[in-house]
Amino acid sequence: MNPRSGHPHIDAALVRRLIETQFPHWSDLLVRPVDADGWDNRTFRIGDHLSARLPSASGYVPQVRKEATWLPVLAGELTLPIPEVVAIGRPGCGYPFEWTVRRWIEGTPVASVEVDALRLADDLASFLLQLQSVDPVGPAPGAHSAHRGGPLTHYDAETRSAIATLGSVIDGRAALAEWQRAVGAIGTPAPVWFHGDIATGNLLVTDGVLSGVIDFGCAGVGDPACDLAIAWTYFEEPARSVFRDRLGAGADVWARGRGWALWKALITVNDPITGSVAARTLDALGIDQIPRSHD
Repeated sequence: MNPRSGHPHIDAALVRRLIETQFPHWSDLLVRPVDADGWDNRTFRIGDHLSARLPSASGYVPQVRKEATWLPVLAGELTLPIPEVVAIGRPGCGYPFEWTVRRWIEGTPVASVEVDALRLADDLASFLLQLQSVDPVGPAPGAHSAHRGGPLTHYDAETRSAIATLGSVIDGRAALAEWQRAVGAIGTPAPVWFHGDIATGNLLVTDGVLSGVIDFGCAGVGDPACDLAIAWTYFEEPARSVFRDRLGAGADVWARGRGWALWKALITVNDPITGSVAARTLDALGIDQIPRSHD
């Protein structure tokens, strides 16, 4: 465990030890990190057809059993490949959490390749409509989903605080007005399945075509507005309009989707890794940014 961060140290050597002690029939397979990894969970290739996924902190551990339970249900209703859990690992070798072994899904993350945005917008909307059509029996929003799928009001204090903190580098008045519109667009959404983290790193393409969707750790049954944030974090016009039209997104859910995009942008705009995406999102939302002095 890293005493400074509270996160366990996770590397390929640890994964090899876990496999050797818990799944010796896979111990002859090469373990190596993936090219582009996440923060909530760490992923490693196991041979050519498997991968290991290890939560990086205790808050992500409930996702292990959730995905093992519900991914098979969703897979039977979706036409695109999604993760398949083939084994659940135990704590061991100094690693304190449960973890999973999954089948590897071929494809390149959208974040790493140029694609036809109009085609992707249409394909992604079709996938989300299919996901939303699955029988809405599943986990309600909560800590396991980072409260995605729940009301935006959960992040009201954090968002207002971020706006106040960024008041000298963004148009705080416009940002607050945008947030208030999103929070006020409550509507009466019927609970449906949502993915919870529709981002370019979780969308796989093959030959430029959407070929898989990964990382359902934040999934659940609730308000799908959180899955619309990609309209501003990635898509530009006219792909954004194609995405909305294909989804048939009404004014309320679209406004809440803008709120989800705004919240994430505001809390990450100063991050050295994701700040550029956040700045682009604010621009897409029409929130002016004030150039910073380099004196």
